[in-house]
Amino acid sequence: MSALALDNVVKRFPGRRKPVLDGVTLAIAPGETVGVVGVAGSGKSVLLKIAGGLLPADSGEVTVGGVRLAADSDDRARAEARGKVGMLFQNNALFDFLTVEANIAFPLERGSGVTDADAVRARVAETLRGVGLLGSEAKLPSQLSGGMKKRAALARAVVARPPLLLFDEPTAGLDPVTTAKVLDLLRREREASGAALVVVSSDVDMVRAFAPRLALLHDGKLRYDGPSAAAPDSPDAVVRQLVRGETEGPL
Repeated sequence: MSALALDNVVKRFPGRRKPVLDGVTLAIAPGETVGVVGVAGSGKSVLLKIAGGLLPADSGEVTVGGVRLAADSDDRARAEARGKVGMLFQNNALFDFLTVEANIAFPLERGSGVTDADAVRARVAETLRGVGLLGSEAKLPSQLSGGMKKRAALARAVVARPPLLLFDEPTAGLDPVTTAKVLDLLRREREASGAALVVVSSDVDMVRAFAPRLALLHDGKLRYDGPSAAAPDSPDAVVRQLVRGETEGPL
C-alpha cells in the first residue's frame, strides 16, 4: 500500500485557461522521501494541499494511507485522510492566539488517540526538545523569530507521528544557518519515524541534495519522476533547464 497515491489528478481554478494540475499520477511508498520542484505557479503547493486532503481534486483519485479521496468524497473521508498527514505550511500557519505548547498539542487533541493530558504534555515536551524549543512553551508565535516559528510549525507537523509528512517550502526565507538546522531536523525525523516525506520547494539544489527521488511539475504536468541525481541529464530539455538553472533553453 502506498503512503500517497495520485491517479490522473486534475485541478482547475476559475479564471485560469489551463488546469493547475493536468492528469498528475504519482505514487509514494511508505518511508520514501520525494522532492517536488517547479517554477512558481507550476502547481506544487496545490498538489500538496490535495495530497493532504485540504483541497479536493476536480477529477482523478487520491489515496492517503489507504483512504481513497475523489471529487465526491464526503467530509468524513477527508477528515480520516487528514489524520494520516502532518503538514508544514509555507507560512507556518501557527495559531497566533495559542502558545507554542498549545500549537504543538493541537494535532494530539484532535483525534490522534493520545487523550491523557500528561501524555500530551510529555509528547509535546519530547517534540519541542527535538526541534530545540524546549523552554519556549509559554511563548506566543509573535514572540518567536522566523527560524523558531519554522521549527515550531515542524514540531506541530510531526508530533502525532503520522505516516505521511508534507513540507511546503520548509527553508524559504531562512538564513543559511537556520536552513541547515531545519534540514537536519527533517533528516532526523525521517530516520526516527519512518514516515514518507514529500518536500516541495523552488530550491532545486536543496531538494536534490535532500531527497533521493525528484518529481518536477511544469504547466500542470509531471515532466520528470526519477532519481534526483539523474535529473540534470534528462532527455527532456525543460527538465534539464530547470534542474540546471540555465537561462538558455525552451522556457
